[in-house]
Amino acid sequence: MFGRRERVRRGGYPTRRAAETARNDLLEQPRAERTTQTWTVARWLRHWLTTKTGIRPSTLRSYTEHVDRHLIPHLGRVRLGDLTGHHVAAMFTTLIAAQTRYGRPITPSTLHRIRATLRSALNAAIRDGLIRDNPARHIELPSPRRPQAQVWTDQRVAQWRRTGQRFAVAVWTATQLAGFLEHVCQDRLYAMWWLIALRGLRRGEAAGLRWIDVDFNHKVIMIGQQRIAYGHTVEDGEPKTKASRRTIALDHITVALLRAHLKRQQAERLATSGWQDSGKVFTNPDGSALHPDWVTRRFGLLVKDSGLPPVRLHDLRHGAATLARPPAPT
Repeated sequence: MFGRRERVRRGGYPTRRAAETARNDLLEQPRAERTTQTWTVARWLRHWLTTKTGIRPSTLRSYTEHVDRHLIPHLGRVRLGDLTGHHVAAMFTTLIAAQTRYGRPITPSTLHRIRATLRSALNAAIRDGLIRDNPARHIELPSPRRPQAQVWTDQRVAQWRRTGQRFAVAVWTATQLAGFLEHVCQDRLYAMWWLIALRGLRRGEAAGLRWIDVDFNHKVIMIGQQRIAYGHTVEDGEPKTKASRRTIALDHITVALLRAHLKRQQAERLATSGWQDSGKVFTNPDGSALHPDWVTRRFGLLVKDSGLPPVRLHDLRHGAATLARPPAPT
């Protein structure tokens, strides 16, 4: 189960007889109990990662980053059976006082994700009978706070132009959004920006949308997959959550934009040697599928060129939800 045999080293015994007694006591223990005393937390975490074969690649990447960057450096040398809540609490005390490579403190939501990774790994050790309790279970961390989306009012826009001050999460007014869409109306991916802004698609959903997911007759698109980027690898995968697998109704204007986009793409296919038939709605000029990170970068350039106050691509989802919300009764 655990790979090659582990050599156990102990020292500090006053006599040879005492050392032999300790050795015999160790050998008489059940295998699982010996493992907790001979395996370090680092080795268990490495083994645990190899068992995570049925999860999203992006989730595995997140687990691996937590293990490599935080858990092993702080807890790796502790023997699995000796790990206590004190060790875990001391690690988080250090992390809370630390800064990221960008000079900012680690956010509470990131701390909670690191703890979730450790808890999952230790729960697996409990299931294998290696430890009896999870030392990460009762650790208290700062509560994550979701930033409130701030609307770019005229006053805030004026202050941004004077000072450059921006918000973590910001949304445009309907007028500002209309100005952006007018600014990008000649962009070859105009229909994609329209869908993201007015129908709330995630960038991976837009990049992963296929023509077979578009039903012009019934005026709907079906979100059944997304493009997922992790490191230098990009692949198609399941939607982010069960609720993300959904059918979105389209108005006649959106249908017309998609039909025009299809016609443009068919012209590109005829004019491009080596066309890659990815089957995607939104592609590179050669027909290949878009990289989600490129979509984000392209959006940032378009926003900067428009002169509008900055918003993130994901913020367009907040704006779409706001626009879709019915007005409050008067």
